[in-house]
Amino acid sequence: MIKSDAKLKNIISVFSSGNKKLIAEAIDLLRDEQPFEGVIGLLVSLYDQTGNDDIKRAVESFMNDLKDQAVVPEVISEIRKGWKPQTISMLVSSCWQSGLNYSTHSSDLADVFIEGDYVTAVECMTVIEEFINEVSRNEKDEIIRKIEKSHFPPGSEKTALTAELISILKS
Repeated sequence: MIKSDAKLKNIISVFSSGNKKLIAEAIDLLRDEQPFEGVIGLLVSLYDQTGNDDIKRAVESFMNDLKDQAVVPEVISEIRKGWKPQTISMLVSSCWQSGLNYSTHSSDLADVFIEGDYVTAVECMTVIEEFINEVSRNEKDEIIRKIEKSHFPPGSEKTALTAELISILKS
């Protein structure tokens, strides 16, 4: 991933303008560029703050279509921030929809599974399951211990999901 303060400054200016048409065009133009440091954070911030469904869809589509493995650490960093649950869910969903390899971040995704709402937990489980064969036995066992320490109320919809994730990790 390249570093480009000028490009970042330009995107900040467009996103700050509030002009929905310019923002949508800028997001489309980003598809044709090599990803640069900071752009994922700006897009996620925009998604989290906007009430405009068209802009949300444009950001979501962009994230789902990411193909550069170099953006993975930045996506994970954004997932770990205190965004709205809908934003976290969108980010985790983009992890499996993009097809990028998040296997080295399975423990982070397990944390989000534990902390997140049901929809986000389902998304986390999907990502972990997708790359389960690339996760070491030791890391799987560590994640199982972490999940087993978390306690969900009896009858919670996450209780069954937790059992399923543990089963996946044990295989």
